[in-house]
Amino acid sequence: MSFTAKDVMTLRERTGVGMMDCKKALTETNGDMDKAIDYLREKGIATAAKKAGRIASEGIVYALKKGNVGVLVEVNCESDFVAKGDVFKGFVESVANYIADNDVKTLEEVVSTKEEDRVAAVAKCGEKIDIRRFEKYTTKDGVIETYIHMGGKIGILLEATVGSSESVLHDVALQIAASKPSYVVRDQVDPAELEKEKEILSAQALNEGKPQAIIEKMVQGRINKYYKEVCLMEQEFVKDNTLTIAGYLKANGNSQIVRFARFEMGEGLQKKQDDFVKEIMDQVAKVN
Repeated sequence: MSFTAKDVMTLRERTGVGMMDCKKALTETNGDMDKAIDYLREKGIATAAKKAGRIASEGIVYALKKGNVGVLVEVNCESDFVAKGDVFKGFVESVANYIADNDVKTLEEVVSTKEEDRVAAVAKCGEKIDIRRFEKYTTKDGVIETYIHMGGKIGILLEATVGSSESVLHDVALQIAASKPSYVVRDQVDPAELEKEKEILSAQALNEGKPQAIIEKMVQGRINKYYKEVCLMEQEFVKDNTLTIAGYLKANGNSQIVRFARFEMGEGLQKKQDDFVKEIMDQVAKVN
């Protein structure tokens, strides 16, 4: 029985075991998923595998700056208690340093390389741990700035041209954390997304009973407001609403923001919901 890369990913999701071990297990069992799970348990990789069915929706976002290299990484665990512990934090830092020091291209590479360390951290923490995502910027002539908010709940990584001071760029990173822009400038807005927004705004205007003759002007006005919400350079500066971010930078060194990444810990993940009654009943069923 043959297997595909998707099968390897499925086995990893079901067991929590690293990619290379999953591939080896499927090779040894001719692609049989159930036998591969048994194989992994028999080989003693069950320490992490037992945690696989749990939901890792807590954790931290961590930022690292090394000269002209910046890294932003999110690693998840099951509880805020473990997320604040030294073992978990040490593992997260080791992941960020590995990414910073090596020419990594994919998350799979990071997960595979750090698997032994992850399993060791799981054994010490007693919880499932997942390396969820990362962003890495390397700049030749620019500068890197990072910002972590609320102890790892939100993380920002940005690249800018030389000009503005570190404190000014720190303010811009804080702006990104607070105001959630999606783009640097309006030219970067996805045309399909913009067209969809126009359709929604047109429908809103029609539902408000506005005459067709003025709907186009109304939509354009609302699109300009939309740009001010999603484009960093057009947003009002949170520390001084008389300035846009573009105006603030122009008055303070005139750096240009090249790109940015914003991670909010756990966004999009299913949150763990404890069902103590079900847990007790499951334990009773096992005894019986």
